[in-house]
Amino acid sequence: MHPVFAALTAAARDLREPRVLALALVPPLVAIVAWAALVWVFADDWARWVAEWIATTSWLAWLRDWGLASVLIWASGIAACALLAPLMLVVAVLVTELLAMPVIVPLVAERGFPQLERRRGGTVAGSAWNAITSIILFGVLWLLSLPLWLTGIGALLLPALISALFNQRMFRYDALAEHASAAEYNAVLRASGGRLYALGLVLAAFYYVPVVNLLAPILSGLAFTHLCLAELARLRRGT
Repeated sequence: MHPVFAALTAAARDLREPRVLALALVPPLVAIVAWAALVWVFADDWARWVAEWIATTSWLAWLRDWGLASVLIWASGIAACALLAPLMLVVAVLVTELLAMPVIVPLVAERGFPQLERRRGGTVAGSAWNAITSIILFGVLWLLSLPLWLTGIGALLLPALISALFNQRMFRYDALAEHASAAEYNAVLRASGGRLYALGLVLAAFYYVPVVNLLAPILSGLAFTHLCLAELARLRRGT
């Protein structure tokens, strides 16, 4: 079986573990609460800002004169959703990193890789830096991609491609921190970057499926841990 699908199959199996299920809904619920709070606090201000922008910008005067200002305000609501959607993803993944990965990594290692030596190449500072740089890169790429959404195809493909990059960058460090040395971590990335991105791309699709997307963050943590530890074990065997 291909390593990516093997990791997904193992992750789905481990998803039934009570310790994992107890944490499964925490990341998406936190993200939903954060999203709802932002909408509640800033929705009126956002609409007011757009209306004032139209009123005070000379080259948009025709919108006001033709009574089309509401169209731009409506479009601004879509833009707000386009900005809030990645925020929900970031919050869900970050909460998974903080709360679930300390449970997931020992569980996966105990069941699937009991003989894998722990060389503890990762650090708390390294994990924090990895998360910060991943979030910044994701945010920049998302903002840069927004104009391309107008092409239609871009709105379908770009979020998945960018989310795939973000997912694998966020999870790979913590998945390997306990077992890989610093040199082994870099070696796994060089040898398995394509497989890590492919797994991120498959998992990114799950975030678009209703109900399934509630389990997508925890499933991502499980799948990336399985794939990363399997790649580390393969690296040490020299195969």
